[in-house]
Amino acid sequence: MRRAFIVCLCLLGRFDTAEGATRKPGVHENVSVSAATRLDWTFVVASQSLATPPPAWLGDYDPTKQTYDLFVPTRRNPKAPMPVLLFLSPGKDGGGWKAFEKLAQAEGVLIASPRGAGNDCPSRRRVRVVLDVLDDLRRDYPVDPDQTFITGFSGGGRIACAIGFGLPELFAGVMPICAGADLRAESWLRQRAVDRLSVALLTGEKDFNRGEVERLRGPYLADVGVRSKVWTQTGLGHAIPNDKTLREAFRWLQAGQPRLVALAKKYPTARIPAVQATTRTALASNLLAEGKKRLAEKGGTYAGLMQLKGVLDRWPDVPSATAAKQILLEYDDKTEKPWERDDLAEQRRFLIASARALTAYATGPLDPRYAKQKPDMLRKAIELWGQIASDQPDAAIGKEAKKRLAELEKLLEE
Repeated sequence: MRRAFIVCLCLLGRFDTAEGATRKPGVHENVSVSAATRLDWTFVVASQSLATPPPAWLGDYDPTKQTYDLFVPTRRNPKAPMPVLLFLSPGKDGGGWKAFEKLAQAEGVLIASPRGAGNDCPSRRRVRVVLDVLDDLRRDYPVDPDQTFITGFSGGGRIACAIGFGLPELFAGVMPICAGADLRAESWLRQRAVDRLSVALLTGEKDFNRGEVERLRGPYLADVGVRSKVWTQTGLGHAIPNDKTLREAFRWLQAGQPRLVALAKKYPTARIPAVQATTRTALASNLLAEGKKRLAEKGGTYAGLMQLKGVLDRWPDVPSATAAKQILLEYDDKTEKPWERDDLAEQRRFLIASARALTAYATGPLDPRYAKQKPDMLRKAIELWGQIASDQPDAAIGKEAKKRLAELEKLLEE
């Protein structure tokens, strides 16, 4: 797959003429975005992919006036796929991306950090800025989605998760620093995240978000099947870890690449190379084809149906949605529906993971700024365990739920 990808790039002559190919190794500040992104940014901030987003979403935003900071590594082969790290700062400038310079130099990583996309930037515009920058890199460099990672500090880490979990076909991993976020609710999209993404969660011993990262986000992702790992740096507060921790986490992320190569061989549309069409019609058609393929595989019915549902929900106005709807109706008319067992099993898996992670978070030490939220956390955990106890009262997990409920209700009364 990789060899074919490189050949395709060479045939197109894409990187021989691109502006980025002429940039010398080193730091380049205030690089301008050349054109509006072709990536599906609206899906990150909405439940559907929109052909025309509401004008109010972006206001007077002009992508060609957007800038970013860029580090270009020294490369022996300018056309070979290269690792990419997209860093999102909580501030207005590129900020903490400089903490990654040693890593970038040692590992040969292309690093980019958008400017003007901090916590004070409206979320929709912020997502658009990030994807304008990413697509600019994809135009100028041999960006491989199996070596593309998105990271961010604090609020930037939460946005990194939102983008990575919403568009997993573009990334190999996510590295939120002193932050985290939930997976998307769509079944097919959650499974895509499980199949593709590695998530490295970094925090500090004195970080006020440590409990969230260590006890809530990390365990939840691991329990639902995401390749994930938590790093807690000794003595660190709410800050970017040192080079040693960053490099260790990045290398762990890179170690997940072999499974992505295998996934792409089986399902080529599980990744979106820079040369692949990213129109709404093309993306929908690709997911439809993959859904059909999964339906034909032994044990793949549920996954295939969920992908077809994804086509219908995400792009309801394109031809592939009509085809997906027809197949879904045909399966819905069947007398025997064994895939419903898979659906129930998945719902239970995510429910149990949520209940356990939230319980661990709520019952452990909380930073003073989150202490007032503890009663609400306990109530939510009680609600989740109540659903589990009602669903499987006689199973082992049902008995665990009853025990948890008694413990949590006692804590809530204190």
